[in-house]
Amino acid sequence: MTYTKINENIIEQLKKIIDAQDVLTDYDNLEKYGQDETEDFIFKPEVVVKPKTVSQISEIMKLANTHKIPVTARGAGTGLSGGALPIHGGIIISMERFNNILQIDERNLQATVEPGVINYVFQEEVKKVGLFYPPDPASWGSCSLGGNVAHSSGGPKAVKYGTTRDYVLNIEMVLPNGDIIWTGANTLKYSTGYNLTHLMVGSEGTLGIITKIVFKLIPLPKHDLLMLVPFTSAEKACEAVGATFRAGITPSAMEFMERDAIDWSIKYAGEVNFEIKPEWQALLLIEVDGNNMDVLFNDCETISNIMTEHGCDEILMADSTEQKASLWKIRRKVGEAVKSNSVYKEEDTVVPRAELPVLLKGVKEIGSKYGFKSVCYGHAGDGNLHVNIIKGDLSDEVWETELPKGIVEIFELCKKLGGTISGEHGIGLVQKEYLSIVFPEYQLELMRNIKKLFDPNMILNPGKMVF
Repeated sequence: MTYTKINENIIEQLKKIIDAQDVLTDYDNLEKYGQDETEDFIFKPEVVVKPKTVSQISEIMKLANTHKIPVTARGAGTGLSGGALPIHGGIIISMERFNNILQIDERNLQATVEPGVINYVFQEEVKKVGLFYPPDPASWGSCSLGGNVAHSSGGPKAVKYGTTRDYVLNIEMVLPNGDIIWTGANTLKYSTGYNLTHLMVGSEGTLGIITKIVFKLIPLPKHDLLMLVPFTSAEKACEAVGATFRAGITPSAMEFMERDAIDWSIKYAGEVNFEIKPEWQALLLIEVDGNNMDVLFNDCETISNIMTEHGCDEILMADSTEQKASLWKIRRKVGEAVKSNSVYKEEDTVVPRAELPVLLKGVKEIGSKYGFKSVCYGHAGDGNLHVNIIKGDLSDEVWETELPKGIVEIFELCKKLGGTISGEHGIGLVQKEYLSIVFPEYQLELMRNIKKLFDPNMILNPGKMVF
């Protein structure tokens, strides 16, 4: 695909659509908006624009579509798959000005928001009226809701409450040709033609630009209890996960961290107020929530018995809000800690939860075969294991030529176990070359045809997912 380079005439037309100070072409801003949290990639756009209204985005898209200029929508820049990187240059549309919570509808338990609202800010606002929006990615303090929808983000609470996809009722979006549409209705049921809302969720900005989102909310649970469960065997910790669910318990969170993840996170995040014993090889962080404390204590007793049967060490029960926050901080800071230690690649593997021990063992065996070290952690309750592959002392040649072979084997193992290659981080740029492992060519072609139908000129976030 040949795209038009941006010239002064295009810049002047953009300045007629939005305020001139919101059209950025200086080196520092192009570099800033040309990167996210994906490894160390930088792809500078030719111009960054910061619209304030839906009509402005519509006019920008009409201009880009007419001149065949690539456009990439960007939220908070916290992505891990390169989904917001403008690899063909062109225009970055930053959605940071779309940061308003438009309505919290307490009568219908739903909210209408703009895509630039930060996840944590939204959660805190709905809590004030006794409501709950569960999806909580590790980057919830900085990631935007539009980006969450684009990737169908999950987080620790997904094991009980589901991912972003389960809470999106309706979306306002701007199509690549500038048309503005709503994808569905603000209703809990929807059986009126093809469900474009669900198609947009997880589409990574390749089909349209999200400008409003209607979310379903639920009542806020009144209580939660948090347990830290140490194991001398990481595989035993993983085995205990499936056993918990088979016993009829569904925790609100069930997180796994192996030893290196624990040590690196504590070093990065600061001291903890409990002892990490040398023999511990893994931790499970298990939360239960609800409205009846007696039920929650009974659940914790059942979980404790299961953990003991699988060889855990002494279980720590968080006894204060501060201790809960400290434990969650360790888990949420793992990704940042890994990034601060070494060049790395993060693979977002997911398998049926009972297969998690097999996946973990296989990842370590593949690492030994190809000479790389991995730091593993993730959402054990839903089988989502984040595999951080560490460059360490590996030569650039081995990193570039041998590592991809190991990644292929990891993904082939995921498929063999009934899983797939991304649970919540998306495909974006870095995973698209591996899609053929999980999809046959005719299925990939079906996805390409959907993209072409929405975006015949292939201007919206080109080079991502299936293209």
